[in-house]
Amino acid sequence: MARILSGLAAGLLFGAGLAISGMIDPEKVLGFLDVAGAWDPSLAFVMAGGLAVTFVGYRVVLRRPAPLLEPRFQIPTRRDIDGRLVGGAALFGLGWGLVGLCPGPALSAIGLGGPSVWLFVAAMLAGMLGFRVVDRLRQRGPAGAH
Repeated sequence: MARILSGLAAGLLFGAGLAISGMIDPEKVLGFLDVAGAWDPSLAFVMAGGLAVTFVGYRVVLRRPAPLLEPRFQIPTRRDIDGRLVGGAALFGLGWGLVGLCPGPALSAIGLGGPSVWLFVAAMLAGMLGFRVVDRLRQRGPAGAH
């Protein structure tokens, strides 16, 4: 139960930070991406603040023998760059650039946003489901091959 509540608290804190910084507003994000037009650098400051906190936080937390609510740290070990990683990053960037939303801000804005936010979240969930279906079919191999 403590893990669930700590996850909820972290998510609420993250969402509140996005809302306070204005990053749930797609126009803010699109203004940052419009480097040839009316560029809005405020997202760069939010990113720099997040990187600074993460940089310090990782150094402090990883000095501990284990996390507070888990027996060990679960840090990714893969370092290879494959087609799935590149394709996923490209899709993420395209979606972010086209509509100014990515999953975190979209979920944070769902209570405040209009129909466009709901449509984005529905499309995001459909894409996640579609990926799972295609990935499972791909892992099974060609029909009849077991």
